[in-house]
Amino acid sequence: MRASKQKKTKHHEEVQLFPQTARHGGIQDEELQKFCSRVVKLLQKEELGPDAVDALQRLFLIVSATKYKRKLEKTCVDLLQTTLCAPKCPEQLQLLCTAILRERSPSDDLNLSCDHVQNSRQLSLVASVLLAQGDKKEEVRSVGQRAFRVLESRQPEGPSLRHLLPVVSKVTHLAPHTLHEDQTNLLSKRLVDWLRYASVQQGVPHTSGGFFSAPRARQPGPVTEVDGAVATDFFTVLSTGQHFTEDQWLNVQAFSMLRAWLLHSSPRGPSSPDTDDKSELEGSTLSVLSATSTASHLLPPQERLREKAFEYCQRLIEQSTRRALRKGDSDLQKACLVEAVLLLDVLCRQDPSFLYRTLSCLKALHARLCGDPARVRALLPIAQFFLNHGEAAAVDSEAILQHLFTRIPCELFHSPMLAFEFVCFCRDSLPVFGRNLDILRRSFPNLFKLLAWNSPALTSEFVALLPSLVDSGTAVEMLHALLDLPCLTAALDLQLRLSPAAAERPLWDVSLRNPSCLEASRDPQFQGLLQHLLRATASGTTERLAPLHQLLQPLASLTRVVQCAEAVPTLLQAFFSAVTQFADGALSNQLALLLLERSDSLYQVPQYEAHVHRVLSSQFLVLCARHPSLVVELAKELLEFVGSVSSVHSRETMLTAVVWAVGEYLSVSWDRRCTVEQINRFFEALEALLFEVTQSRPSATLPKCPPRVITVLMTTLTKLASRSQDLIPRVSLFLSKMRSLAQNPAPSSDRCGEDAGAVCTRAAELLTLLKMPSVAQFVLTPSAEVSEPRYHRDTNTALPLALRTVSRLVEKEAGLLLG
Repeated sequence: MRASKQKKTKHHEEVQLFPQTARHGGIQDEELQKFCSRVVKLLQKEELGPDAVDALQRLFLIVSATKYKRKLEKTCVDLLQTTLCAPKCPEQLQLLCTAILRERSPSDDLNLSCDHVQNSRQLSLVASVLLAQGDKKEEVRSVGQRAFRVLESRQPEGPSLRHLLPVVSKVTHLAPHTLHEDQTNLLSKRLVDWLRYASVQQGVPHTSGGFFSAPRARQPGPVTEVDGAVATDFFTVLSTGQHFTEDQWLNVQAFSMLRAWLLHSSPRGPSSPDTDDKSELEGSTLSVLSATSTASHLLPPQERLREKAFEYCQRLIEQSTRRALRKGDSDLQKACLVEAVLLLDVLCRQDPSFLYRTLSCLKALHARLCGDPARVRALLPIAQFFLNHGEAAAVDSEAILQHLFTRIPCELFHSPMLAFEFVCFCRDSLPVFGRNLDILRRSFPNLFKLLAWNSPALTSEFVALLPSLVDSGTAVEMLHALLDLPCLTAALDLQLRLSPAAAERPLWDVSLRNPSCLEASRDPQFQGLLQHLLRATASGTTERLAPLHQLLQPLASLTRVVQCAEAVPTLLQAFFSAVTQFADGALSNQLALLLLERSDSLYQVPQYEAHVHRVLSSQFLVLCARHPSLVVELAKELLEFVGSVSSVHSRETMLTAVVWAVGEYLSVSWDRRCTVEQINRFFEALEALLFEVTQSRPSATLPKCPPRVITVLMTTLTKLASRSQDLIPRVSLFLSKMRSLAQNPAPSSDRCGEDAGAVCTRAAELLTLLKMPSVAQFVLTPSAEVSEPRYHRDTNTALPLALRTVSRLVEKEAGLLLG
């Protein structure tokens, strides 16, 4: 009862202190200042108890749970810094002060300094605040110098040195140029000691010193391997035990920062003069002998660190072959194996003498991992290694890449972490793929499986990767694959449902537990289409997947399918941005035809068709602008497209783009092959289409024609008439009827006044132009020179001048007729 009453009283105090928080989940500045005053009073006490801890926790929640920077009283900020630097302050309070000060970074009212901090734990906390400020006052350099001074003053086995390594690693990352050569050598020597000479005995457990704690029980035993065997070699991060010693913790931390330190401490890389000299000895007896030299203690610190790092990686690879007793150790094995291979890659880049000792090891490792699906992630850094060093070692990496791109996406597309790492590997390895780039390009159907299943996370990566995947040979097939990407997601979902032994099954929607397509997919007539959609490599052929779209329609509402459909427009934009850079006339014609064909053959996902049509229409115009002769060469297909009235309602955006392109580019000025007969055929087809859409009565199944389609059709008919002047009377009559119809719509018409006004205005403008055919041709069919800036700037030749002249002449003629 008493505890409940105290809890209720405390809650009442909080509501009184933060009424705005209690009501709306926010806190006003006045309330925050009152609370800061309370924090100041608590921190000024000699004994900092639970009240201070509770107050600091609440203050941290306030300053961190908002995107706006909270302003604290200067007295409060000063006391937070004083508490942080107090030698006898409890560790929990120091951590809270650090967290609050970091949340306010960068800040101008800090006076923290690490120059006189001796305790490494406290130094790490102060350093974390200073490094979060940026480098306005050279905080990074001062923190780095102080950390190295503390490091120099202690022996390798000194206590609490592990708090310094994260600080040093952060400084190295932010400003590697601030470290002196002697400091770099010092840390390299310490890393050698911690990596290679850590104790192989377990640490002494902390006991209370009570009656039952006997000296024999506190005797440390040897560390063990992950399979329980006693470790007979030096300690690594994969060694296990009940208690670790300080140098063993340093061993673990040293390994975690080793790769970053090697990269920053040797910025010259393989292009340095020393490395060039060594590379000349590759394959020679001298190189192999120097690599196995036993006088490693005589080497410079950097080279000695590389030698010990190489030994450490070899030991990790040997330890990864042991069967772990615990799942946590098994996961650690996989992570350490990946890091070991990445380290070997860095070592061989910095010193090619390691290459020949590494090749046999990694070849054996690759052969072992190919049969172990649980450790497939380690295949990525192995492939990266052979891409980087295969040419120098005269090793063909094609077989390794072929296995990687053929098997992993097919079998493990449902692993999100592996999918992300796989795509990042492809993107980051593009500069070194060389002649193996064809393997990557041929494997795009497999890579698209990763994209289809994990589209929200991988869309940006594929936008960067697509320009390297597409070429003239795969462009058409890849465009089909992109348009069918949501259908591929549904097919992968179906594949997992049909494979109960899949390694990682998603949680199915109860309403789709047994979809109707599950049994129908076993029909032989669908098997060929499914196999084509789920192919591993580019086949060079395309299939009409409309029957498959119908089969997989029950899966179209799955969240994963909808998310994939939302990503397709962005991917299409990236695809066309890449293709238009190299597409010739023949490829442009193929792509344009594909856009026309696929505009009414898409997987029916909600909103998918409308979004894709918007992209396809804009890209069709881009293709026409780059290759205007496309309209003449595809005249038959374009006539078939505009000849269907159904396309007005199902493909409005695409139809508008096609009609506009016909009016713009069906001209002898763009292609000498354009004939009067072609112009007349298009005129008749578009005239019939305009008549049908304007005379048809809207209904529930046939909605009204959008005014944009009507105005584009009228404009295109006028353009064609200006090029074949025999058509002018027909289009003038039609435009007069359209203007009358727009001014006096039928009572049953569903067109609103604004739409009718737009149609009427456009019809009047076009009629005015057609009264002077020569000017109409100049305005509606301008030559290429008109696109030059002077035709829009020079008042004597500008296009607006021609329009104003026509208006005046027409108005004058109308005035004479009225008089």
